[in-house]
Amino acid sequence: MADQIFCEEHEIFRRSLRSFLEKEVKPHLDEWRKNREVPREIWKKMGEQGFIGYWLDEKYGGVGADFVYSVVLIEELHRSGAWGLAAAVGVHNDITMPYIDILGTEEQKMRWLPKCCTGEFIAAIGMTEPGAGSDLQAIRTVAVRDGDEYVINGQKTFITNGYYCDLIVLVVKTDPRAQPPYKGVSLIVVENGTPGFIKTRKLEKMGLHSSDTAELFFEDCRVPVTNLLGREGDGFVPMMRNLQQERLVSCLGAVLSAERMLEITIEYCKTRTVFGKPVSRHQHNAFKLVEMATEIEMAKDFSYHLVLDHLEKKDITKKVSMAKWYNAELANRVAYHCVQLHGGYGYMDEYEICRDALDVRMGSIAAGTTEVMKTIIARMMGL
Repeated sequence: MADQIFCEEHEIFRRSLRSFLEKEVKPHLDEWRKNREVPREIWKKMGEQGFIGYWLDEKYGGVGADFVYSVVLIEELHRSGAWGLAAAVGVHNDITMPYIDILGTEEQKMRWLPKCCTGEFIAAIGMTEPGAGSDLQAIRTVAVRDGDEYVINGQKTFITNGYYCDLIVLVVKTDPRAQPPYKGVSLIVVENGTPGFIKTRKLEKMGLHSSDTAELFFEDCRVPVTNLLGREGDGFVPMMRNLQQERLVSCLGAVLSAERMLEITIEYCKTRTVFGKPVSRHQHNAFKLVEMATEIEMAKDFSYHLVLDHLEKKDITKKVSMAKWYNAELANRVAYHCVQLHGGYGYMDEYEICRDALDVRMGSIAAGTTEVMKTIIARMMGL
């Protein structure tokens, strides 16, 4: 399946990216994890090397590349072990920036996209609230028009890149009384430093510590009406459409995380001995490794199949929802068995498998929980 997706240009990009990650990222992963942040310098270096926003038109700083370059980016970031950086860059590059590109006016695009492309700006998407996660129609953050400004009040939480973002595409209700409720949803860009835009704290998480996740407040936050993306009340449909790519990014990240954990564990099992022979030579353990390898290979092929459909602009809502929940749960199963095969060392934070097991737990929650994915599929099946 891979040979149907990647061409020589993609592999040139891969080699360049892999070299960059070996030099600029992998040596610093432990430091970033302890400091709970990715330095801004790495964003700018990635921008300088063309690893951000490559899919944009040249006038905004890109080269018009296809989504397969994002697949390469996701793969190499996960293979390098930089999962926190992968989460942050994925939200910035493949989730938030497309909203500006698709819905923005020419003035808006020229104002924000070039700086996002160079890494000068870090972007976030503000959807989740304390009382509204996957049910985005239930959000309570409101934006009331007052002349040439919107006055925004509300709260967002679990926002990736939220603490260090320079701009956030904020999901708001411009008409809280709209029926059905989704017709009152709009998207507004809020820039860092805007009075009333308050970043209270970085949240302490189970894993992905180098990726900042924030709680945000908006208290009489005034932004120009010109910061509205698209038309007022038309924000919900683009979100539902763009969630296909967000969930595709998520399912790719999950299966690649599983693949890396298995590789680490196989290497460990070949060298660690118990009862006089390598752990991998015990039949039960060998079978367990084979089972995981088989499931990963099947999940990866299915994910690549979805990439091809996405490139052809097909509606992949049902299948990507399947892949999203399955791959995330697979990664968590693989994490469990790989920790177990490491024995006591698997429980030690100094071992990569221990940290990985914590990192992958988010996969079955973010971008729509496993239960929400199954609900979507059930509805599409007429159940």
